[in-house]
Amino acid sequence: MEWSELTEGAKAVLEQTRNIKNDKIQIVEFEVGYEQPEEDAGDSEPVSIQEEDYASLKKFTAENEYGEKYHMARNKNIVKIILLEKDKIPDNLSDFPVFREYKNTVE
Repeated sequence: MEWSELTEGAKAVLEQTRNIKNDKIQIVEFEVGYEQPEEDAGDSEPVSIQEEDYASLKKFTAENEYGEKYHMARNKNIVKIILLEKDKIPDNLSDFPVFREYKNTVE
């Protein structure tokens, strides 16, 4: 699957795994159904992550042709996507902070 085939919400999530590619593992956590408030978006379009974006991410992480390896885990509507290094999930994953979150705030 190519980058151009991704939904906009899926691109927003994956761009966060690529932005600071360094020696550290990248973890992005998001909620299916997340809608970014316009005032938080700044000059860019607000991020929206819906069920079709999750499906797009799932397909991309399984079939991407860029050589990057990902792991996705979903618990209810909360999803973590991890850009893997050396093709494996580290034993101490809880030691790594979440780089970016797209989650609705609970009032």
